[in-house]
Amino acid sequence: MNVLKQLYEDAKNIKEKDPACRNIIEVVFLYPGFHALVLHKIAHFFYRCQLFFLARLISQLARFLTGIEIHPGAKIGRKLFIDHGMGIVIGETATIGDNCTIYHNVTLGGTGKDKNKRHPDLGNNVIVGCGAKVLRTN
Repeated sequence: MNVLKQLYEDAKNIKEKDPACRNIIEVVFLYPGFHALVLHKIAHFFYRCQLFFLARLISQLARFLTGIEIHPGAKIGRKLFIDHGMGIVIGETATIGDNCTIYHNVTLGGTGKDKNKRHPDLGNNVIVGCGAKVLRTN
């Protein structure tokens, strides 16, 4: 699936899940969760190309603009809905399945200093409520 189709699918998903949203144009221009996903896709591309500095620069720009921090190494499935995303942190080795919803002030983090898998995974169709701290211990 090409990137534009994925972004359209993400925007459509947000519109369907948020009763306050009137149309997809609102999602594209006004939803910081969507903006964070767009910038993450770009940062993740550079991360996979081992251009780590550029990837982190883009992720930090996204954090500054949206209040949502997604490490460029994180793997995010299709149709993630980040609702009221301020304060979200998603770590480098986190994996998020398809059709998930994450509310504000959520951390998907780790407590160890290992270089390998240090962050939690979310399966498909998971909802993570406001203020949740999902930590992986080693």
